Amino acid sequence: MKKSLVSLLFASVVYSNTVLAVDPVYTGFFSDTAIKGYDTVAYFTENAPREGVEAYSYEYKGATWLFVSAEHRQLFIENPDKYAPQYGGYCAYAVAKNATASIQPDLFTVLKGKLYLNNSPSINQKWNANKAAYIQSADQNWPLLLTQ
Repeated sequence: MKKSLVSLLFASVVYSNTVLAVDPVYTGFFSDTAIKGYDTVAYFTENAPREGVEAYSYEYKGATWLFVSAEHRQLFIENPDKYAPQYGGYCAYAVAKNATASIQPDLFTVLKGKLYLNNSPSINQKWNANKAAYIQSADQNWPLLLTQ
């Protein structure tokens, strides 16, 4: 029994790169809702996080996106690349460090027409101190995280 458990653990470590590929959209462990149910369009139109509602939902990239209004839902449907957060809605700072992490929807930056979300106040502070460098790193890391 112990030998098979050790073999299983060894195999999971050796093959973890293929097993742990990142989902293209952050939904958390027990949900299929993107960015914790917040309306991604509101970050652009209101410069504020707003919780979406089930009545205005849309399926995109394997996740359910929620919106505060039919208008926001339609804007997203017409141009999801414009409104979807960078790095699938994972913490932008974590992606810059070649990892992933959950987000707090109120910790966001809209910069040059793109939405970036972060994990904690301290991480957000680090992010804000050097956004350009972190974005450059995250842009390089994100495609690799998707294929690992």
